[in-house]
Amino acid sequence: MLRAFFDHEAFAGNPNWASCYCLEPHDPPKPELPERPWRQTRGFMSERLRTGGAFGYLAYVEGRTAGWVNASMRSNYAPLLRLVNPEGPDPSSVIGVSCFIVAPPFRRHRIAARLLDRVIADAAARGASWVEAYPHNEPKGPECQHFFRGPRSLFEAPPVSVASGERRRTPRESLLATGGGSA
Repeated sequence: MLRAFFDHEAFAGNPNWASCYCLEPHDPPKPELPERPWRQTRGFMSERLRTGGAFGYLAYVEGRTAGWVNASMRSNYAPLLRLVNPEGPDPSSVIGVSCFIVAPPFRRHRIAARLLDRVIADAAARGASWVEAYPHNEPKGPECQHFFRGPRSLFEAPPVSVASGERRRTPRESLLATGGGSA
């Protein structure tokens, strides 16, 4: 399902992004190879998902895949994200919400918010004490490319607190109730 979603539906409105597969937070592109071949990227991310090096959720609407969120443990991300808060919690106890993709017909129907709710609800069962996100501070325009991380407003709804971030990103951390509850 995920492969078909990424290959055919997720980027119908922006085919240039169809090769991302949400691999960037795990393995950012190198300056000498800013864009990887899509089959290679798909293979890398498929292997990460198969082996537990990545984790995400799919959203469905009437049997169709409508959206995806990369909700991997921060310890499974590239060093830049693992070091977001070096004084904070252990990266293996933090879920990092790094990418949202919603297929064009389902945009502006709160799919990303529902995916985020699921990430938060399941966090304690996954062994996480924290959930954080990395929205860009100042995206330009309603269709801005930076919204793949989720608009900042998505993470500011109660009971979420937003901390100031480094550079252009701001981490959102929310302490979760223990014992399987949600914040």
